[in-house]
Amino acid sequence: MSRVLLKLSGEALAGDKKSGFDEAVCVRVAKQVKKLVDDGVQVGIVIGGGNFWRGRSSENMDRSKADQIGMLATVMNCIYVSEVFRNQGMKTNILTPFEVGSFTKLYSKDRANKYFEKNMVVFFAGGTGHPYFSTDTATVLRAVEIESDMILLAKAVDGIYNDDPKRNPDATRYDQVSIQEVIDKQLAAMDLTASIMCMENKMPMRVFALDEEDSIVKAMSGSFNGTTVTV
Repeated sequence: MSRVLLKLSGEALAGDKKSGFDEAVCVRVAKQVKKLVDDGVQVGIVIGGGNFWRGRSSENMDRSKADQIGMLATVMNCIYVSEVFRNQGMKTNILTPFEVGSFTKLYSKDRANKYFEKNMVVFFAGGTGHPYFSTDTATVLRAVEIESDMILLAKAVDGIYNDDPKRNPDATRYDQVSIQEVIDKQLAAMDLTASIMCMENKMPMRVFALDEEDSIVKAMSGSFNGTTVTV
C-alpha cells in the first residue's frame, strides 16, 4: 500500500485520562507513523473529537451548534498531534473544509496531493464541515477522495464484535468480516452512513486497538490483532 488514511479515536489519544491528551500515547503514535513515512507510505489522518466533546450527548443544544463544537474539537486535536509529529521529525499540514484563519489550510484534493508529494503527513480536521455527519463519515469521504488504498481504524477496542464487549463478556470478535455484513447486522465499526460509503466505493478497512504495541505498523503489514473489513 502506498497511501493510507489513519483514523484515530479522540478517546484513545486521551489514554487513561479519558479527556484531553496523553502525550505519551501521542508520541507512540507519531513514532509508528514515522516508520510508515520513512518506508515511503503517504499517510492522511483524521482524528475524532470525543476526548473534548460528544455533541450527540448534548440533548439541550441545537444539533447543528453541538456538531460545530465537535468540528472545532477535531481541529484542536489535529493541531496538537501535528505538532507532536513535527517533534518526531515529520513534516505535516492541516486541512479543514472551512476557514480557520492562519491555523489551517482550506481543503482541496489538489492541495492534499501536493502535500503528499512533499512527503508530508496530511491531517484532515473539521470533519465534513457539515452537521449530522460524523468523523467516521469524514474519514471515508477523505479516503475515497484521496484514493487511499485502505482505512486504518485505530479505536479504543481491538476490532469488531458481534455485540458490545463492554456489556457482553461473551461477545465474539471477527477476524474478518465483509462490509455488507457490517451493514446488515449494524455492527459497531463505523456509523451506518460511513459503512455504506465504504461499500459503495469499495474501501477496505482494518480495525484495531490503538493502545496495543506497534498496532499501526502491524495493521499496515496485515499481521495485526484486529478485524479486516473486506469489500
